Parts: sequence; structure tokens; C-alpha cells
Amino acid sequence: MAQTVKRAYKYRFHPTPEQAEELARTFGCARLVYNKALEERSRAYTLEGRRVSYVESSAALTEWKRTDELAFLNEVSSVPLQQALRHLQAAFTNFFAKRARYPTFKSRKKSRTSAEYTRSAFTYQGGRLTLAKMNGPLNIVWSRPLPQGAEPSTVTVSKDAAGRWFVSILCQDTIRPLNPTGEAVGIDAGITALVTLSRPILGVTDADGKVVNPRHERADRRKLARAQRALARKEKGSANRRKAKLTVARVYARIADRRRDFLHKLTTSIVRENQTVAIEDLTVRNMVKNRSLARAISDASWREVRIMLEYKAQWYGRELLVVDRWFPSSKLCSACGAIQRSMPLNVRTWECACGAAHDRDVNAAKNILAAGLAER
Repeated sequence: MAQTVKRAYKYRFHPTPEQAEELARTFGCARLVYNKALEERSRAYTLEGRRVSYVESSAALTEWKRTDELAFLNEVSSVPLQQALRHLQAAFTNFFAKRARYPTFKSRKKSRTSAEYTRSAFTYQGGRLTLAKMNGPLNIVWSRPLPQGAEPSTVTVSKDAAGRWFVSILCQDTIRPLNPTGEAVGIDAGITALVTLSRPILGVTDADGKVVNPRHERADRRKLARAQRALARKEKGSANRRKAKLTVARVYARIADRRRDFLHKLTTSIVRENQTVAIEDLTVRNMVKNRSLARAISDASWREVRIMLEYKAQWYGRELLVVDRWFPSSKLCSACGAIQRSMPLNVRTWECACGAAHDRDVNAAKNILAAGLAER
């Protein structure tokens, strides 16, 4: 059965100088409102022991706009400022529910520069998107069409460290499940092989079921190192340092874009070909503490693979099974069930006492599938 979901479509756009200036002001004002509201909430909680609500913060924003010091907040659309307060409210809700740490102040240099517009602050008609207090529609590169008859509910404008402008359009979309396949697959994450599947998929894996790790960060490591050395030589606060910093950001953006594109294609193929997918519950946060493997693990983006598999399986009517992280998938013989006492990382192939010869990764993928199916 088709389901209706909220889906964000992200596009590049090229603002005019006037639009870029207006957006930069909006970003700065939204950040200031967030930080000032966070300061007030922290003061009230520390000195008075009380929690400040969103309604109180919104009323305070109105008062700030009436002062001479913060009168410039009236020059930008009020909606992104209100949305900044809503995001702060959500951050405190997650903190008090022990789902997140205490909210921190947004930095002008390090924080993501963005502004969120709700339905009352933009118009979308005939493929033309115009934001409140903006001179003319945005020059969007429509790399793919929005769903037919889509009515955007939220628009988020952002600028990344590489100087690229993006607009994310949230709207309702109807997604139809894929036809059932009856196939099941187990996935073992790795470094040499990004993932190993319990069965090969034509056009996706090799004959053993392995997907070679493209190592996007390593491919551009020399270029990145050269750009970082050039940045280190520039005087702080100079125009040349800003240019060098932009060059470093562009290299990082290229790495991230290529990695994300590869993972999207891989996870989509896995979900299309299999009705059931079993994966390990890896704790990537702890694994990257290993100094020898941290860089390779981060480049592999195992966490991103899981996130993509989770929402794509939900969209397309597939089943995702998660196996406990302590399950001995590598040490367990998939043929007889015997468990080896130890299995160092440098052991890639091994033979069980029952006579079965195993590739470490393929054997682990088979065991993950079996364990996932058993725990249904």
C-alpha cells in the first residue's frame, strides 16, 4: 500500500548579490536570536531554577525588536527568527528527556549557516520560489522535479563551508512499496570491502558478494594535505587565508559528495533486490577511538549506510533486522555452528574443524542473516 511521507528535496541555487546579502543578514539574525534566547534560558534555570517556555522566548523576541540595540532584527523576515526559537525549544526538550546534551551556543565560524521559512514566509508557484523580503525568485538548479502537485510546507536555505548555496524543500510525497522479492541478505561491514553480502548481487558486488571500498578520502588525501599546508602558511585574518580555507572546504565537499552518492546507489540496490536485510548494530562512536583505524572507519561511513537502509526499507516495504553488536559473527562457523576461541583481524580466511573453509567476511554475513532471521 502506498504511503504518504514528508520528504525533503535539496537543490543548488545561485543567489544574486542582493539576495546573498539578505540571506547573510537573516543567517546572522537567526543565530543571534538563538544564542540570546539560550543565554536567557540558562540564566533563568541557573539563578531561578525555572524553565523558560517557547511562548516566553517569543514574547522576549518581540521586546528585543523594540530596543534600539536590536532594532535591526526587524529588517529580516520574522519567520526564521521564530523557527530558531522552535529549534532551541526542541533542543531543550531532548535534553530534559535525556536524549541529547545541553544546548550550546552557535558559532559564527563553525555552526551551519541556515534559515528556515514556513509556509507564510515564501511563495511557490509555477516552479518559482520566492522568500519573504527577498527581491525576486531564487535561481534554483532543478536537478530533479518535485512530486506532481507538491505543496511545500517548509523551505530551508543554507550555505556550506565551500561557499555553495542550497535550498531544501519539504513536501508531502507518495511512495509506493516495491514488489516483494522473497530474497534475504546479511551484511557485514568492513574496511577493505566496504560491505560483504551473504549472497552476491549482479552489478553490485563481485562473485564473493563483496563491495570494494572506494576510499574517497584516501583518493583525495594528497590534494587535501596540500590545501591544508597552504592554509597553515597563511596569516590569520588575511584575505589569502580565507581563500585557502575555502579551497580546503571544497576538497572536503568533493569527498563528502562522492561518498554520499556512492552510498545512496549501493543502499538503493540492496533494498531493491532483497525483501529482508540483516545488519549488525555497530557502535561506530566507540570504534573510531582506535587510532589505527579511526580514519578508515570514518571514511567508510558505516553509520550512514545504516541510516539509509533504515528509511529506504521503511519507504519501500522491506524488513530490516538488526543483530546484537556482541554476536560472534566472525568466529562462528556458518556450517556447523562451532565458535572459534579467537579471531585476530589479520585472519581473513580460516578452516573449521568440520572441514568447512571460510572467507571471514562472507562467513560473518551469512551468520548475521541467520541470527537476524532467528530473532524475528
